[in-house]
Amino acid sequence: MSSAAIIDGKAFAANLRQRVASAVEPFVTLTDRKPGLAVVLVGEDPASQVYVGSKKKATVEAGMNSFEHRLPTSVSQNELIALVETLNADAAVDGILVQLPLPPHIDDKAVIAAIDPAKDVDGFHVVNAGRLAVGEDAFVPCTPLGCLMLLKDHLGDLSGKNAVVIGRSNIVGKPMAQLLLAENCTVTIAHSRTQDLPEVVRRADIVVAAVGRAEMVTGDWLKAGAVVIDVGINRLEPEAGQGKGRLVGDVAFDDALARAGAITPVPGGVGPMTIACLLRNTLVAAYRRAGMSAPEGI
Repeated sequence: MSSAAIIDGKAFAANLRQRVASAVEPFVTLTDRKPGLAVVLVGEDPASQVYVGSKKKATVEAGMNSFEHRLPTSVSQNELIALVETLNADAAVDGILVQLPLPPHIDDKAVIAAIDPAKDVDGFHVVNAGRLAVGEDAFVPCTPLGCLMLLKDHLGDLSGKNAVVIGRSNIVGKPMAQLLLAENCTVTIAHSRTQDLPEVVRRADIVVAAVGRAEMVTGDWLKAGAVVIDVGINRLEPEAGQGKGRLVGDVAFDDALARAGAITPVPGGVGPMTIACLLRNTLVAAYRRAGMSAPEGI
């Protein structure tokens, strides 16, 4: 039985980061400044600290300025919003990212709403979400944007494809569906209340799994030859004496290999694309704020 092609997100992301770095140089020449990304981290969440460190490293490697703001868990919502407003007014800052999750006493919607939509490189502001929904130019959340890039790189024209997105979050599921609609796919958003989910998924040429449930989608859910984008990243409990436990996606990878036409691995699939697309969005924001169009191919 033939095995699915492995979609190498790590390699694609490295290429995208290189293209972004190449486009930073002419921006610096034209404007006499580097594009700048401000990242705000509240509290001591270990996973968030790792993400923020990775973003800073990638930003600097691309030739951009990284502005890092680490705040204690005790910071008030008003103090955090005041920082966001300061960054909105800072001419050196082109992109603002407030690392989620925030502590329980802070309303993340209020904080995101305070970000200037022109600097909202995470694509979470309702203005950008609305622009995406009505087909206008918008900053798109980095993970679904990366998924779309991988799909187009593998399949080319997506027009007419039957796509199922499993998951309806504002961060991945909903924007992913909007992006696929814009590519003329026929799109179904499936979720925890969907009846006969395996049968719905079996109709799909494209499956985007973003539910956060380890290995939920098994091979027998898939149409033969389907292209599978696995957004999930779940750590299984380790067996005795086995250290941290395995990282797996929302798709049972080995099971899906025999059925799918192509699939992203976990890790090494969608994950690397998220930071690469954040750099891409920051660069586009910088060009737009300078009254210029970003170079083709970014």
